Amino acid sequence: MGKVLKIDFVGAGNLAWSLAPALENAGASVRNIYSRNINNAQKLANKLYEGQAKADLDFSGTGADIILIAVSDDAIEEVAKEIILSDDIIIAHTSGSKALSTLGYLATPNIGVFYPLQTFTKNQQVNFEETPILIEGDNKLTTENLIQLAKILSGNVSIISSLQRQQLHVAAVFANNFTNWMLSHSEEILQAANFDLTIMQPILEQSIAKAMQFGPKNAQTGPAKRGDFEVLDTQMELLESQPEKQEIYKLVSQQILDYYQTQLDE
Repeated sequence: MGKVLKIDFVGAGNLAWSLAPALENAGASVRNIYSRNINNAQKLANKLYEGQAKADLDFSGTGADIILIAVSDDAIEEVAKEIILSDDIIIAHTSGSKALSTLGYLATPNIGVFYPLQTFTKNQQVNFEETPILIEGDNKLTTENLIQLAKILSGNVSIISSLQRQQLHVAAVFANNFTNWMLSHSEEILQAANFDLTIMQPILEQSIAKAMQFGPKNAQTGPAKRGDFEVLDTQMELLESQPEKQEIYKLVSQQILDYYQTQLDE
């Protein structure tokens, strides 16, 4: 058995709430939790065997091997400016959109990124074994230690650059965040007709399965793909009293129409 890594956290939000217990369950020692709101830090610490809330950003004497910064993107740079570290500690942020250089304010040379490509909500269990974890390190020591940490959680660990990670994050926004927002519009339309969103679960699961098996463009169906203008016009009329939804419907339908018409013309 390898060395038990000692991990501290800066941040006690959705990501830390999932990641800290998962790391502990996988064999890491998760100890100090800092949050600007000490109550949030204490709540997370209470979930951990060795966890304790920390009231300040002085991590110079905690004995941690790795500090994970799990805060909002706009707070990472502020943390990097204020945190106090020991000389040899490894510190990594967990953002998909922020470059490694965001930690450039730190005195330590051992900076990195530990990015789980997943969506996180408090008290919602995450399957980390299948979650891709993307690693970037400023030197060999940092990279190797972050890989070691990632591999106790996941069987899908890769080393990528800041640019690659940022591209992945944009792709995830389309695949995850935008899809979820479309579902919120679908739910409102369903509720107006006295339906529940659960009626969409079978078609959603089938759509994702087909997209993953055949590719999204090959799996596309619907009136815009067929060029069925009668249905498109009827549905636009149904959305007449909901201009926000009508605008989205028109924009996305036009993109689909344009793409598949181009394919027919080639």
